Amino acid sequence: MLKIYDTTLRDGSQREGISYSTEDKLNITKRLDELGISYIEGGWPGSNPKDIEYFNKVQNLDLSNSKIAAFGSTRRANIKAEDDKNLNAILDSGVKVATIFGKAWDLHVTQALKTTLEENLKMIESSIDYLQNKGLEVNFDAEHFFDGYEANSEYAIKVLQAAQRGGADTLVLCDTNGGTMPFRVKEIIASIKEEINIPLGIHAHNDAELAVANSLAAYEAGAIQIQGTINGYGERCGNANLSSIIPNLKLKYNEELITDEQLVKITEVSRYVSEVANLNPPSHKPYVGDSAFAHKGGIHVSAILRDSKTYEHIKPELVGNKQRVLVSELSGKSNLVYKAQELGINIEEESTDLRAVLDEIKDLEHQGYHFEGAEASFELLVEKATGRYEKLFELEGVRIITEKSEDYNPLSEATIKVKVNGERVHTAAEGDGPVNALDGALRKALISFYPELKNIHLIDYKVRVLEGNQGTSAKVRVLIESTDGHHTWGTVGASTNIIEASWQALVDSIEYGIKLKKND
Repeated sequence: MLKIYDTTLRDGSQREGISYSTEDKLNITKRLDELGISYIEGGWPGSNPKDIEYFNKVQNLDLSNSKIAAFGSTRRANIKAEDDKNLNAILDSGVKVATIFGKAWDLHVTQALKTTLEENLKMIESSIDYLQNKGLEVNFDAEHFFDGYEANSEYAIKVLQAAQRGGADTLVLCDTNGGTMPFRVKEIIASIKEEINIPLGIHAHNDAELAVANSLAAYEAGAIQIQGTINGYGERCGNANLSSIIPNLKLKYNEELITDEQLVKITEVSRYVSEVANLNPPSHKPYVGDSAFAHKGGIHVSAILRDSKTYEHIKPELVGNKQRVLVSELSGKSNLVYKAQELGINIEEESTDLRAVLDEIKDLEHQGYHFEGAEASFELLVEKATGRYEKLFELEGVRIITEKSEDYNPLSEATIKVKVNGERVHTAAEGDGPVNALDGALRKALISFYPELKNIHLIDYKVRVLEGNQGTSAKVRVLIESTDGHHTWGTVGASTNIIEASWQALVDSIEYGIKLKKND
């Protein structure tokens, strides 16, 4: 029966910039168990205190679907297996499954391990035998197997035979350098199946952008264990991406490796792992990415409104994702009808309102606006074009002063005059920068009229220079992300003046937030 083996917590953590805490690893373990993963590789218990702590604490988790595996190497050269610290650390970790790796490429044996080819075979056999006799299920990762096979196929086969003699439950063929082609994966597995009679697995790296393809090729050739990581995280270019492999196996090959209800969780798990890793969720990844079912071109949107199969290979809901329609200068009428319906605004496809909105968007995007990440600004634009917009305040003037001395950091002060419900308000506020000061002054002016503002906060501020060859006179785009603790929304402004662009995005953010709170 096909098994998925997840190494997000070990191999995935070797990606540059990732460092999981013990609690992070335990929380990810719970999510992977809910997803229905067969094996979760928790780490290398002989390598660091964090992994030792993880294996101690993971025993307290009530897991329903997953077995916890500990990773390690074969014994060192010229010692007994029972005297090897790494093997005994695996036993001390309390796991029931061990995954140990050994060298399958003769180059690594002589150059990296600096031992003989015969001693390497003994290291593999005796290490597996030792763990097996202690009652553990043992996976053997044949490291660099495919490169080793190409260099010296006779020795690579001897490595697998040594693991088989030791009693390994599964032999996992590793494309450690990630450069093997899918057709060779299938050919090599077909040839070694004539020599090996225990189950095979695959552990692929993505250095040639083929880790998913190689994993599926191995499955087609008869592999019954597929190793990988959520989002393909891993060293260098990453590992085989389970966020793609699992839906492919279930939806394209009809493998019942997890339930339909578990498959729906995969997008959520993908994004959760990204958040814990402190990385942006992979927006353009298949199946789970925010853009996986996003449509921008007007012709595409017109088609999916009639039948989503025209531009979607599966229903996004199957993997817990959703269809999105983007608005830009490439939009047609169908994009706007779709977005207006999402906002609860009924616009007929041939109405003058729709034409006005479309023309306005194309003009604004030509000026530098960008509505894909600023749907709150788009909603306000539609309301203005259709006469539904309610103006909350009117700006009469604003002044910003920034002071800098050698002894102090820059300090900005914003003075603002606005008219609200016929009443003129004049306030000032200081901030770390001009936008921070402007935000503070505007809030101070509006808070007594709109107390909802106390729950609205700016959480991200991005500036992009649109015309780099124009120097300090270049046009800039400002994107602001805001939240009220329950909803998150984006707004946009564009100008050759960064303060003006920031003001546009800030006003949209506050107006949209107030409107949102009133409607809650």
